[in-house]
Amino acid sequence: MMICCFITGCFGNNNNGTDKFIKKVEKTKNYYLTGELLIINNEDTYKYDVSVSYKDKDYYKVELINKTNNHEQIILRNDEGVYVLTPSLNKSFKFQSEWPYNNSQSYLLQSLVTDIENDKNKKVTKNKKETIITTNVNYSNNKNLKNQKIYLNKSSMVTKVEVYDEDNNLKIKMTFDDIDLKSKFDKDYFKLEQNVSYEKVEETSKTLEDIVYPMYMPTNTYLASEDKVLLENGERVILTFLGDSPFTLIEETATVSDELETINMYGEPELLIDTVGALSDNSITWISDGVSYYATSETLKEDELLEVVKSISAVPVSK
Repeated sequence: MMICCFITGCFGNNNNGTDKFIKKVEKTKNYYLTGELLIINNEDTYKYDVSVSYKDKDYYKVELINKTNNHEQIILRNDEGVYVLTPSLNKSFKFQSEWPYNNSQSYLLQSLVTDIENDKNKKVTKNKKETIITTNVNYSNNKNLKNQKIYLNKSSMVTKVEVYDEDNNLKIKMTFDDIDLKSKFDKDYFKLEQNVSYEKVEETSKTLEDIVYPMYMPTNTYLASEDKVLLENGERVILTFLGDSPFTLIEETATVSDELETINMYGEPELLIDTVGALSDNSITWISDGVSYYATSETLKEDELLEVVKSISAVPVSK
């Protein structure tokens, strides 16, 4: 029988590599990291290749590539604001947002440090290979996410983050492949125009091959109508749901803009299941598999509308 020895409990300042990790992150002026992000939704797992660039003075660039369909999106923060870019379509959403500081972010080193420092009751566990820090998390639009485990190696650098719900089910897993704390970026690296490809890409389909319906429906709510509209460059379907929790879902073929198109948004970037969307007071906009989606409701709260939206997704990597 193998016996493992652990040191557990709540620690003060000298807490088995935690302080060293915090000091490393606070000291660094720039960093570049790569890894894999898993989003777990019931029995389905969605995988992203992730790369993060950070430059002192609040410049961030997060590249997310969905492994199912190679759909690439970029979350960019610079002096002008926060953007969600879809390079293949030459489109971007622009926000006046506090991202990434308004929520926990499992792939950002500063966010992990903030979560550690904000949780006075954090738990630190140490074994021969690593230090594991358990902290509360702050996902304002997903209250079911309660805590995370941050794994540090012997060099006091993060190797993995696991986020759990209130029933202790793993929902998010970020595995770090490489972290360079001495990266350098040229002066234009975080500019919007430098992060959207101008190359002419193959046009997306001008027809909606399949209408996608929510797998989750609020109680006493039903599909009341389904209307298809022909557009100049494609199709649009308007799904109207009525009942106790009415909402509208619009799907239309995404088109490639000849010139960079920037759409001003009120709200926040939101990582859904297989894409990054734009969340405002009573609506969510996102692009997935060549289709633009828009969901809105005057009665559903943000987290309730998100639950509907997260049940509308492309085929996952694995089941």
